[in-house]
Amino acid sequence: MNRRTTLAAALALTASLALAGCGGADGAPRLKVAGPYMPQPVDRNMAGAYFTVENSGGSADKLTSVTSDLSKDITLHKTVGTKMEQVDSMAIPAGGELRLSRGGNHLMFMGLKKKPAEGDTVTLELHFATAKPVKVTVPVKAATYAPKK
Repeated sequence: MNRRTTLAAALALTASLALAGCGGADGAPRLKVAGPYMPQPVDRNMAGAYFTVENSGGSADKLTSVTSDLSKDITLHKTVGTKMEQVDSMAIPAGGELRLSRGGNHLMFMGLKKKPAEGDTVTLELHFATAKPVKVTVPVKAATYAPKK
């Protein structure tokens, strides 16, 4: 083998290894939202929303923000003991899920533009660190609603 052939073979091998390391489309997060709901708020000041983000992909992602016409102030919260605290993002592991539920991780809507009633729907757009945004239609349930496990 001459020097040019050896160099070309080495570059081709390096490029293929680099592309394999990226994981391609098979390694990307594949996100799906299940079980969304919002309990009917008791007033126009705030509301919560809950759902599960399932990731069947080969790499992790993070929920970084949420937008909606219902409120301009939507924050991500986690519950630690009896206290809730705002966070910048929530991890969604590869092959796992991020569960938002009462008493745990959840969304907080502050300063609602209108008070949604039971039977209404609220449209959310979920934003992630890696994946494209996902639109979710969230049904408004009774204030006492508890999903079946």
